[in-house]
Amino acid sequence: MNGAHDLGGKHGFGDIDRSQTENFAHEWEEKVFGLTLACGMLGKWNLDQSRFARESTDPAEYLASGYYEHWLHGLELLLVEQGVVTSDELRSGSVNSAHQPSAVAPEKVAAILATGAPTQLPDTTQPRFKINDQVVVINRNPRTHTRAPAYVMGRVGTVISHHGSHIYADEHAATAVKQARHLYGVRFEATELWGKDCETKGTSAVFLDLFEPYLISLADHVMRLNIHIAGPADE
Repeated sequence: MNGAHDLGGKHGFGDIDRSQTENFAHEWEEKVFGLTLACGMLGKWNLDQSRFARESTDPAEYLASGYYEHWLHGLELLLVEQGVVTSDELRSGSVNSAHQPSAVAPEKVAAILATGAPTQLPDTTQPRFKINDQVVVINRNPRTHTRAPAYVMGRVGTVISHHGSHIYADEHAATAVKQARHLYGVRFEATELWGKDCETKGTSAVFLDLFEPYLISLADHVMRLNIHIAGPADE
């Protein structure tokens, strides 16, 4: 979704703070991280739904809170939505329900984390784009989760790789359905994203992995623009 979390390329947020050398600045952050992983192993939601839950934080609250506060908000939202706990139980810290989900046995945790959750899926469709094709990221503002950042929407890039077909994150977050969609590596020149006067002119580029539904060929994009400008009477 296009929300407060999508800060890429936006002014006013300062430089990235790289001074922290530890994974967790505070003990409670480590606990939130572990709790999120443990609850995710219950199998009540997927990774994309987890990301969408964090993005659903009120924009003002999101900008005023820290990284692991976002994680905690998302976890609380999912726990209630999926019926693991009630809102009252969450507020009180006391469990009233007799039924409790079964936790993963401690001896199985390491193997689960090592295996991960591969996203590649079989797909009989042919990819629409090939290496060196010029593509445009479709300009859209979905109200649900997406992996296309706002700063590349409407911008022209070049396909540099094809990663096969993977779980389409947008649909996975909205419905939990695993749809296979082609995934491409796309290169965007810095001047295309930040303008011809950017400091890294001619020396830098941004590389993104983008799903096929996000993209349209440059030729088709130009044709649509021409039709729109001409209007129905001139088609």
